[in-house]
Amino acid sequence: MKIGIDLGGSHIAIGVVDNNGRILEKVEKRLRGIEKKAIQNTIEEYITENITTLTKKYRVTEIGIAIPGTVTEDEVVKSVNLGLKNYKIIEELKKRIDLPIKIKNDAKCAAIAENTYGCLKQYNRSVFLTLGTGIGGAVILNNKLLDTGKLPGCEIGHMVIEKDGILCECGRKGCFEKYASMKTLKNNLRQALGYDEKVSGKELFEIMRSNNPENQDYEVVEKIIQNYIESLAIGIANLINIFEPEAIGIGGSFVYFEEVLLNRLHKELISKKMLFNPRKEIIIKTAILQNDAGIIGATLI
Repeated sequence: MKIGIDLGGSHIAIGVVDNNGRILEKVEKRLRGIEKKAIQNTIEEYITENITTLTKKYRVTEIGIAIPGTVTEDEVVKSVNLGLKNYKIIEELKKRIDLPIKIKNDAKCAAIAENTYGCLKQYNRSVFLTLGTGIGGAVILNNKLLDTGKLPGCEIGHMVIEKDGILCECGRKGCFEKYASMKTLKNNLRQALGYDEKVSGKELFEIMRSNNPENQDYEVVEKIIQNYIESLAIGIANLINIFEPEAIGIGGSFVYFEEVLLNRLHKELISKKMLFNPRKEIIIKTAILQNDAGIIGATLI
């Protein structure tokens, strides 16, 4: 048995995973307010507490952690969405946990999981995106992660799609994730409709699904969705033009909005003639493992 941990911009999820990629037990915590401000302490306390509990119930041999941002073999160099910099997470956790610990970028963990067990299993060459608080990504060539040397690379979310655009937390302007992350879509909808953060993603999905010309806010909602789709299509078209993948995989909270977004994304990519090498069809698959992909992938690194 191995334990996989997924550190997200808004949550920590921990799961016990068997040798077939099945999660036997999972615990999850939403990160709010003061917990985000004291993020290192929150991470260390929550992981230690739950590892202690789980290792009493299961024979665990190793721990893998999926983390957003630039991650080396033993350090979080920079994680914008978690507010971490030069964080020696393995060193700190090893003070409390006597098990081997590995870390890797969360999008790459999710890509490995989907390539091994999920939506990309039948493809040798693919691009995987995680759309959530930010945008992460990975490139799979011949069933292996693209090797970018000592630096992890594939910072898809920080590909610039708008010159002198919105300022990103990374310090640059016009980054892909400032226009096409799910956080951006949800925040834009809340702001336009006068809602606060208490309005959940599920409620926003229902608003989008039931939107029609008879609704008072139809034009507002429609404009936000279309702007989002256009931005997402620009970024994905860039990736297709560079890597010519057999398929695109999308994970993160986008999977819960597939019904209202995926067909529009397909149509945008095909009808706007955004691809250098025209295609009659583009294969876009949503993650089968959904938000568990990071946990499962962390046990495969």
